Amino acid sequence: MLNLQLPTDPRWVQLVESDLHQVMVDHAWCEHKAASNAMSIIVRFPEHTTMVQELTRIAREEMEHFAMVVERIEARGWQLSPERKDNYVNDLLTFVRKDGAREERLVDRLLFSAMIEARSCERFKLLSEKASDPELRGFYRDLMESEAGHYATFIGHARSVAPRMDVDARWREFLAFEAKVIAGYGRNPTIHG
Repeated sequence: MLNLQLPTDPRWVQLVESDLHQVMVDHAWCEHKAASNAMSIIVRFPEHTTMVQELTRIAREEMEHFAMVVERIEARGWQLSPERKDNYVNDLLTFVRKDGAREERLVDRLLFSAMIEARSCERFKLLSEKASDPELRGFYRDLMESEAGHYATFIGHARSVAPRMDVDARWREFLAFEAKVIAGYGRNPTIHG
């Protein structure tokens, strides 16, 4: 379904478990940024009513996920520490068109969002299958399903807002670019690192 060209090395789970506190902090901030991203698209493209409604729902869900992750951090006796830069997301952002037709810019923002959701979904699936902590396996299973839904929503809106564009061709370009980007990651205990 996700069509990611380069799967995450399963050894990434060992990195996560070696510094679970920092991974969960990173994860919390990823959820917060995902909510902010959805709201940013709404602010820039408010004329797409159905999309606005769907992205409002996603922004709410992402903030709920943020709260859920923070709750788990605190339940383990840890604290939420300051946000760190997400280099993976910033690298992907370089592929998003900043000029051109409004429709093309919107499609790229939606595909950028779908890509992040796809990679997060893939990593959460890995955690749901390989994490040693049963509570975390269940938690990440639920989040994986949610991320898959967000991915599908972003892809669906990219196709519907630009019926004259070959959105699938642009998606294949995103997939190829992301494969090059992700090849340099997977070595740090962060969600995308």
